[in-house]
Amino acid sequence: MRVVKNLLLAALLLIAGAPAGIAQTKLKWAHVYETGEPYHTEALWAAEEIKKRTGGRYQIDVFPASQLGNENQINEGLGLGTVDMIYTGVAFAGSIHKPIAITNAPYVLRDFEHWKLYRDSALFRDIAKGYEDKTKHKVMSLTYYGQRMVTANKEIKKPEDMKGMKLRVPPAPLFLMFTKSVGANATPIAFAEVYLALQQGTVDGQENPLPTIMAKKFYEVQSHIMLSGHITESLLVIVGNHVWSKLSDEDKKVFSEVLIAAAAKATDQIRLSEQKLAEEFRKLGKTVVEVDREAFRTAALPLHNDGSGGWSKAEYDALQALK
Repeated sequence: MRVVKNLLLAALLLIAGAPAGIAQTKLKWAHVYETGEPYHTEALWAAEEIKKRTGGRYQIDVFPASQLGNENQINEGLGLGTVDMIYTGVAFAGSIHKPIAITNAPYVLRDFEHWKLYRDSALFRDIAKGYEDKTKHKVMSLTYYGQRMVTANKEIKKPEDMKGMKLRVPPAPLFLMFTKSVGANATPIAFAEVYLALQQGTVDGQENPLPTIMAKKFYEVQSHIMLSGHITESLLVIVGNHVWSKLSDEDKKVFSEVLIAAAAKATDQIRLSEQKLAEEFRKLGKTVVEVDREAFRTAALPLHNDGSGGWSKAEYDALQALK
């Protein structure tokens, strides 16, 4: 009897001593990137930091490498409530609210400094609000993805060299602007399937930032890397309305601060990585090509305000005016 009493007392002490609400709410954060990439490692940091700052009331499990679906699927999942948070390229969010994809127009951004000005601008927040008004989801932060570079099994120096080329592009409408500007044939393929498509010759080439080309090992099945820098790419962190609307003001502040910090940390790592990788690819025996970027830019400019992008001239001019 004494043993039973002691066990009951121990159980009561454990219950009384347990912090209230630990891991009370579990959230799923989905993305398509590899576990070694800064997007994932900083998402893990953010998940742990949010858990710590909220006294364990939120446990965020991060699902990388398309485990919960490709990019279109996780965007849909946000609306269905099957995922709670996502990383997504601005072009995918642009399928819902077109202006948010404006920075994915080829050569619309001058350089990394221009990207940072946009990230910190009232223009970005205004455009993000348009997305939020349509979806009720919350745009938390903007993360640098890097300058997209073309890879192929041949040298490309000028736009004409891409005429008729089968180029894999992400399955989001705005990526067609670049292929149209150079006369390439756009072939939309989900991110997880790109390596096989290159290996089997389904497409002639693809385009991604240098850190992604390295992480996804596209260089194994492509001989040439062209430093086109045609799109300065960004990822959004978005929290679903079914989560955001239930957070207290205090918790919203925690989520915002942590996710903005995580985005800044990932941005710094990607920027540092892409500045070193051209030389790394040369060491791996790849041919790294300096293209005529001005020729590519000249080809793209007429498409910026042809109406296909979906942003207003005022938004475009405001972006160009950032200095």
